[in-house]
Amino acid sequence: MPLSGKNVLVGVTGGIAAYKAAVLIRLLIKSGAEVKVIMTTSALDFIGPLTLSTLSKNPVYIDFFNRSTGEWTNHVELGNWADLMIIAPLSANTLAKMASGQSDNLLCCTYLSCTCPVLVAPAMDLDMYRHAAVIKNLDTLRSFGNKVMEASTGDLASGLVGQGRMPEPEEILEEAKQIIIPNTPLKNKKIMITAGPTQEAIDPVRYISNHSSGKMGISIAHEAAKRGAQVTLILGPTALKPELSSIRTVHVSSAQDMFEAAKTHHKQADVAIFSAAVADYRPEKPATEKIKKDQQVYAVSLVKNPDIAQYLGKQKRTEQFHIGFALETDEGSESAKNKLLNKNLDFIVLNTLLDPEAGFQKDTNKATLIFRNDEAIKTPVMTKEKLAKIILNQLETLIGTTENK
Repeated sequence: MPLSGKNVLVGVTGGIAAYKAAVLIRLLIKSGAEVKVIMTTSALDFIGPLTLSTLSKNPVYIDFFNRSTGEWTNHVELGNWADLMIIAPLSANTLAKMASGQSDNLLCCTYLSCTCPVLVAPAMDLDMYRHAAVIKNLDTLRSFGNKVMEASTGDLASGLVGQGRMPEPEEILEEAKQIIIPNTPLKNKKIMITAGPTQEAIDPVRYISNHSSGKMGISIAHEAAKRGAQVTLILGPTALKPELSSIRTVHVSSAQDMFEAAKTHHKQADVAIFSAAVADYRPEKPATEKIKKDQQVYAVSLVKNPDIAQYLGKQKRTEQFHIGFALETDEGSESAKNKLLNKNLDFIVLNTLLDPEAGFQKDTNKATLIFRNDEAIKTPVMTKEKLAKIILNQLETLIGTTENK
């Protein structure tokens, strides 16, 4: 869903077109957005707040405070929450207030507090829409940087036929997508990410694994999806899961499972990011029944697992980008550089367990990004979400440089 993880604030003003707000909210929800609604008091004459609250799955905001409890509605918080504010329909009255900076209702007050893009869809009768004052006010909103959709032409509530109808909700949704999904080098790119540990069976009960939680890979998946990428996450056994429904998740268990899934999805991928902690070895012959503890010593013969990044590095197409990860218990730069070349990576992210705030199971990480030209970027300790942004910023730079050649 293209708007997964995005917050959309919908303002509804008074006018017969207010009923279309219900359809718009439903479309936004189906596209994955979190939606909150503000209504003007005049909008209540045309559609009930219960309808919009039910569709948005959030309370509808109307007044500055709850008259029964005295609880204040924080318009600043609402404005900061939103990734996009849509006012549909926008009446001539609310338009005039927005253009002149008035704040005598919650919607206008929130608009003035908004730091995100604002999209408005005017709806009024033909002569009102053509009036010089309305035209001037719409131009004023444009000068503020607001996106103003042109009213549609058709039958109007007055019985006249002409321009003044609110654009259809489907049109507003498409305009919202163009605004809210950044036009970055990752937009519509197909990105395959491996994440989490693998489990290599010793018997039907026991397995060999590691301490990976998958947090780093999931953070990268979230950030890539927010930048408009089509993300496939190949995820090993972990208690975590992506929060964004737009991320396609393929659950695997063993290194062999991950290998097969990666081979399949790599064929269509524009980018492959190998962040999983894949077990290097697996038991050669897993027992078919639970091993009894009747021996003082029990030996398990191990064989090597396929190196997924190395194998796919040999299949890498000219236009593909590969990013790898390396975890070391020492400084590890030379080892990471060798992996960078041997696995045909564009850059590698080196983590070390030397820092207590980095590594497995942690919310924070510290890394060195090493490139093929021997350049390196060292990060301080930061959240894995922030590190994901840095990694994808570097990927975007590589893509942009390549596409501009």
